[in-house]
Amino acid sequence: MGRVDGKVAFITGVARGQGRTHAIKLAEEGANIIGIDICADVESAPYEMASREDLDETIRLVEEAGGKIVARVADVRDLAALTAAVDEGVEQFGRLDIILGNAGVCTYGELSTMDEAKWQEMMDIDLTGVWKTVRAGVGHMIAAGNGGAIVLTSSTAGLRNLNQIGHYVAAKHGVTGLAKAFANELAPHNIRVNSLHPSNCRTRMMTNSGVRKMFRPDLDDPSLEDAIEGFGVIHLLDTPWVEPEDISAAILYLVSEDGRFVTGTQFAVDAGMLAK
Repeated sequence: MGRVDGKVAFITGVARGQGRTHAIKLAEEGANIIGIDICADVESAPYEMASREDLDETIRLVEEAGGKIVARVADVRDLAALTAAVDEGVEQFGRLDIILGNAGVCTYGELSTMDEAKWQEMMDIDLTGVWKTVRAGVGHMIAAGNGGAIVLTSSTAGLRNLNQIGHYVAAKHGVTGLAKAFANELAPHNIRVNSLHPSNCRTRMMTNSGVRKMFRPDLDDPSLEDAIEGFGVIHLLDTPWVEPEDISAAILYLVSEDGRFVTGTQFAVDAGMLAK
């Protein structure tokens, strides 16, 4: 029997990266998945978002892992679309036990010169989109009376500053506060809520040219290899990054019975970054 056997998880940003590995890990442990992804580029992001083909590959991998999945193209900025996806999944699977507010983007720039559109897009996706994710599904959990677990993906930037991404820092600090507020509000329903704080995680959000340039500003077009030393120097442990699977292992702990008394916490998977 798996650690989340018979459970149903709603995951945003499921087409690739951490969202995909979360879906696979939970499917391996017995869960069925309701997943959404925008499958389209975001205007201010200097890297491409996941595609419909990526989402189809996630579907294949979840089914290969033994799970069932209802996967839809939807934007976390669209509450109606999120709600429709969750409602469809709950109608098919009969319940909702887990919500993972994973979808997000990272863009770059100085706060003092940033244009309003870039700021607003960050807030709409990385903060308000997380609230909409919970809002779209938590009513099913409350009505069922079975309790549940919610994990909101923040960042180490949700607990400290990181230069050149101040709007991301602000949004992720907001996610940290959102998790604390939801933990208090939902505790009477036995729904646990925690925020998750990864350091550099090897996904497209981190390996793209914009981030590589942040860590190696001395080079015009640094490769990932060029940036490895810069990535690693921020950690206590000898690694340039953590892998998406490392974050998924933390997710599994937080949403399973192993984490049954863990709520309102800021759970870091950061190779010691926040302690350094």
